[in-house]
Amino acid sequence: MHKKRSGRKNCWEVLKCGREFGGKNVQSLGVCPAATDVRLEGVHGGKNAGRACWVVAGTFCEGKAQGTFAQKYGDCTSCEFFRKVRKEEGSDYETALVLLKKLKMIKQ
Repeated sequence: MHKKRSGRKNCWEVLKCGREFGGKNVQSLGVCPAATDVRLEGVHGGKNAGRACWVVAGTFCEGKAQGTFAQKYGDCTSCEFFRKVRKEEGSDYETALVLLKKLKMIKQ
């Protein structure tokens, strides 16, 4: 299992969407799948899929619900958070292909 690295923040902490457990927008928008998907716990040092949100279907970015990985990945690669994670992880960055395989190998 991966360990959380000091100073590494999850997407909801950086983007301030308010869709994490107890967040300000949970009542109206629900809890984000990135905050609940335990299959990617610890990836890039995050909580659940909090540092791999680009591979999780149904996240809510820029005011709208995002679809499947194939539908949203292009937008995600231009996201400030995605770029931040890639830079912070350097050679330890796990590619989308590796993460997608983890999602399929580990059942919820």
